[in-house]
Amino acid sequence: MTVKKPKLGFLGIGLMGEPMTLRLLDAGYQVTVWNRSSEKLSTILGKGAIQADTPRHVAEQVDIIMLSLADTVAVEQVVFAADGISEANGEGKLLVDLSSIEPEATRQFALNLKEKSGMEWLDSPVSGGVVGAEQGTLAVMAGGSKTNFDRMLTIMQTLSQRFTHMGDVGAGQITKVCNQMIVSCNALVIAEVMALAKKAGIEVEKIPGALAGGFADSKPLQILGPQMATNSFEPIKWHVRTLLKDLDTAVLLSKNESSAAPMTALAAQLMRQHGSNGYLEKDPATLVKLY
Repeated sequence: MTVKKPKLGFLGIGLMGEPMTLRLLDAGYQVTVWNRSSEKLSTILGKGAIQADTPRHVAEQVDIIMLSLADTVAVEQVVFAADGISEANGEGKLLVDLSSIEPEATRQFALNLKEKSGMEWLDSPVSGGVVGAEQGTLAVMAGGSKTNFDRMLTIMQTLSQRFTHMGDVGAGQITKVCNQMIVSCNALVIAEVMALAKKAGIEVEKIPGALAGGFADSKPLQILGPQMATNSFEPIKWHVRTLLKDLDTAVLLSKNESSAAPMTALAAQLMRQHGSNGYLEKDPATLVKLY
């Protein structure tokens, strides 16, 4: 017996949202989309996506609504503002937030959405960048009920290589904060290393290959290292502002939990300094210029 695929909605067609939506379309899902800047929809509309006028219209047309938005404020607006998702009848429907936002806000949003529309919430932030979104190799950390997690298993096979249930609503966001603490501190020390190696006179472009497979190796090293060695900052695969936003969330979480995070606090200061020099919308490979 053929199982009918659920109708999907996708809101936020940016660096991550576009490749994820394209993979869902290629897998045979009907996807209704909305983006604040409608001109960014041309590629996915050409592949068969259906355009909606408002977030509410998306929610009215589909079974599962997926978000990939910039920050906590953007998620709140799309869900709760006029013509937002919460204004649709959400009984039996599921909102899956792939964005990286504040854990406590996530918990409150989930409660408010359930009360207002009856819709359930599964926070599912992703890691793996644009390449992971394009190749379907993202790591996804989920917070919500096990029933809602299981509901997304088949869909997430199209987008990810790893989909892990971390606990109740908000647990996915906390896990992503931990992920970004490691990634951001790693990116900053890679920038230090590449700048130091260059000034010390070695063939800096060989660093990533020389360290591959050792304890110092990492995906950020293999991605950022060659870019930093050659000052190759285009095309932009992710943004400095994203790492800064996540570092600020990590510092807030550490304060709320009374758990020291001095490395992360310093990383946030350095990332903010770099961003203030005009690099917020640039690729984190530009961090090498900080040194």
